[in-house]
Amino acid sequence: MEALKQGSDALFILLGGIMVLAMHAGFAFLELGTVRKKNQVNALVKILVDFSVSTVVYFVVGYAVAYGTSFFVGADQLAQRNGYDLVKFFFLLTFAAAIPAIISGGIAERARFGPQLMATAVIVGFIYPFFEGIAWNQHFGVQAWIKGLTGEEFHDFAGSIVVHAVGGWLALPAVLLLGARSNRYRKDGGIASHPPSNIPFLALGAWILTVGWFGFNVMSAQTIDKISGLVAVNSLMAMVGGTLAALAAGRNDPGFVHNGPLAGLVAVCAGSDLMHPLGALVVGAVAGGLFVVMFTLTQNKWKIDDVLGVWPLHGLCGLWGGIAAGIFGAKALGGLGGVSFGAQVIGSLMGVGWALLGGAVVYGTIKKLVGLRLSQEEEFDGADLSIHRISATPEREANW
Repeated sequence: MEALKQGSDALFILLGGIMVLAMHAGFAFLELGTVRKKNQVNALVKILVDFSVSTVVYFVVGYAVAYGTSFFVGADQLAQRNGYDLVKFFFLLTFAAAIPAIISGGIAERARFGPQLMATAVIVGFIYPFFEGIAWNQHFGVQAWIKGLTGEEFHDFAGSIVVHAVGGWLALPAVLLLGARSNRYRKDGGIASHPPSNIPFLALGAWILTVGWFGFNVMSAQTIDKISGLVAVNSLMAMVGGTLAALAAGRNDPGFVHNGPLAGLVAVCAGSDLMHPLGALVVGAVAGGLFVVMFTLTQNKWKIDDVLGVWPLHGLCGLWGGIAAGIFGAKALGGLGGVSFGAQVIGSLMGVGWALLGGAVVYGTIKKLVGLRLSQEEEFDGADLSIHRISATPEREANW
């Protein structure tokens, strides 16, 4: 029976890893559909190469930073327990690699390829796993300190803060340091319109992410005996809440509608194992509305050219999710309890602060040493031709 359980656990978390790996295709197509046509190839290449760099760095350094586990042992040791430790690494790697995939959307269309890969290595090798170890592996006694102060540890079941808020707040300094795309904001106060290049691909990306998210959340249990149908239904309710709120607030805009479910899912990650489904519906709806309002403000009023809106979507909705777990996870609102509002605020703000500091240091240093941005001519030609020497539709151009 023990051998059967070990095999089942390994298969369970492996399937979760594969589902979250598929989400990276969602990141790619969401960015492809949002950016202009001259940057579509670059969107696809970035996500795949960022994932590859993340894999090597997290295997060699990052996983050890977070969990103290080294893979520099014999294959016989790695294969123990049906290789569960290896597939757990695979699963958690897909979370870590989501960080550069999130950032990629914010800095799209004007960031240099090589410097972004350098940033990916530092972020996945140290910045992200440092906080991951604090939140999920009891590092430095921070969780014990929070529990002593508030009565409960900081709770983040599937990464509203650890993954999404950290990714979104890491992206904000990068976006600010890069500056807006050329001619996006004119000197006369006008704003150039850069509508999504391909709504079907944008929608495909959103759907792939949405489906994969059920692996992201449900399989965060990590062993089959801890699987929870509550997590699945709460994820579903938050997804539809975000969709409907974005539909209403965004006035039927398809870009907002397809980011709405993502906003809801970002927000429900932290407390998906605690909330009542109606609470999850509210959390998702607030996140969907929050994304529409804050994306509009950042783009049009504050003139922050965050191309895919990753700071509102992941940064702000993730922050809301971390705090919301302390509200809707409480028994008074139908939740399971065992969570403290104060602990959620402290842990959430710690994640945001660490990400802001890390993003400013990493991207500020790279900008000073090698530069972050494409030249004006390269940006005008587009990243596809400037970096990859081919556009998304070369055969059609040949016919022209």
